[in-house]
Amino acid sequence: MSLGREKQARRAAAAFGRLHGAAPRGVWSAPGRVNLIGEHTDYNDGFVLPFALPNRTAVAASPRADGLLTVATLGDDGGVQRAEPVEVAALEPGAVTGWAAYPAGVAWVLRGHGVTSGADLVIAGDVPAGAGLSSSHALECAVALALLGLAGVPEDRPEIARWVQRAENDFVGAPTGLLDQTASLLCTEAHVLFLDVRSGKAEQVPFDAAASGLEVLVIDTRAHHSNLDGGYGARRAGCEEAAALLGVPALRDAGPADVDRLPDRLKPLARHVVAENERVLRSVDVLRAGGMAELGPLLTASHESLRDDYRVSCPELDVAVDAALAAGALGARMVGGGFGGSAIALTPVERHDEVVRTVLAAYARRGWTAPRTFPAVPSAGAGRDDFTDE
Repeated sequence: MSLGREKQARRAAAAFGRLHGAAPRGVWSAPGRVNLIGEHTDYNDGFVLPFALPNRTAVAASPRADGLLTVATLGDDGGVQRAEPVEVAALEPGAVTGWAAYPAGVAWVLRGHGVTSGADLVIAGDVPAGAGLSSSHALECAVALALLGLAGVPEDRPEIARWVQRAENDFVGAPTGLLDQTASLLCTEAHVLFLDVRSGKAEQVPFDAAASGLEVLVIDTRAHHSNLDGGYGARRAGCEEAAALLGVPALRDAGPADVDRLPDRLKPLARHVVAENERVLRSVDVLRAGGMAELGPLLTASHESLRDDYRVSCPELDVAVDAALAAGALGARMVGGGFGGSAIALTPVERHDEVVRTVLAAYARRGWTAPRTFPAVPSAGAGRDDFTDE
């Protein structure tokens, strides 16, 4: 277990002991993710290329015999926030709001698959919230594995991803696709996950930026990001309308010529999806051929498409990307749903300090809050965290 992973597991277990007077039955954790390329293609049955972050959310858990679900979360300052206990049997969409809706939504979905017992859950983690790094899905995946583990139900990771998607869509009310859950559950260390969302076919593609003298620098703009905001849902609805007008199951089945057949208001959305799927396929070919640096122009083209056609960028993201490129990054783009969150920059290691300084200076000139930056290393996916005290 990595040191960061062990830290979150121990934090969750220790908090559980303080709250409940006994050690948890187990601790499970799941990572946030960075999507190297392939944005807004997942709900269009397309291709994505994510990897898991070392940042994780851990859930310490024990079963309850009274059918109640209790949830508490440990803050960075050591303070604990507790949600009102709820009966698993009484869970319905709208019954729980705020942060507690995410674990409650997972329990609601799993109830329909035979997991009906109550549980005590205590959560700790370091996936930045609202940064477009999938903090909500890290939480939901960890809760799903914990509840399934307590119930002794065998894991089917692709199926769990679909259950988590349903919790997000139907209980929380965020119209997300399958990218984030699948990445958190299936990614492996030192690889990116090449996923065909329609078929579910997944391939672990080796990814070692350091061997090429490069790093993937994450720039958390600290601008607000939420998939509950209406812009995300509006674009998804637009893609579905475009596919229906073209007579295809999803925009994954459209080509450049099809885009020209659409009304002007839908052309930009479809143009992005069609081009982004092609960029994912080209990126996989680049990685298989060992040409890591050739990813740079593909990343930048992805950002330009998300900015100009899909229109999900924002000034903070655009400034981060432009500043990183000006300071020597080989390519950069926004990641996640958009309207805030994070960008990534494929950066030569020797240019790291200059890229960070340039981005910070660009933000300071505009009077914006300084962004958080850190290199992202492809890490292990979700699982149970077994550790022993020394």
